Amino acid sequence: MSYYFRLGAKSNLSADDLVSRLSQFSSVFSKPTLQLVHCLWTEHGPILHSQQELLSMASIGQLVDIQWKLGMAVSSDTCRSLNSPFISVLMKIADTSGEASYKTFEMTVPQFQNFYKQFKEMASVLETV
Repeated sequence: MSYYFRLGAKSNLSADDLVSRLSQFSSVFSKPTLQLVHCLWTEHGPILHSQQELLSMASIGQLVDIQWKLGMAVSSDTCRSLNSPFISVLMKIADTSGEASYKTFEMTVPQFQNFYKQFKEMASVLETV
């Protein structure tokens, strides 16, 4: 349902339009379910639409791809901790015009595990929006 609500907010649909589209494209929803969707959208749709407008106005990039690889430092002039594993991360980010840029950084294995945990939490939060 969160997907349909986000789609309705992006398309600026009224409650009637949203319910009409849901009933056209899927026979899964019962009449009471559609009535509930109509009620919820009437009550909360404007809030979601205003949030969509704010997101579109904000000039933040979009994470397109993330790649990582495990490495091992074996020699260095400046590194104190040789023979310890590290994670090298490459992120591809598209700005609002669609142009891609790459960001690269390295971190220790515990840092990467924390990074992964935070990304997983963000993904679960974004699923509810």
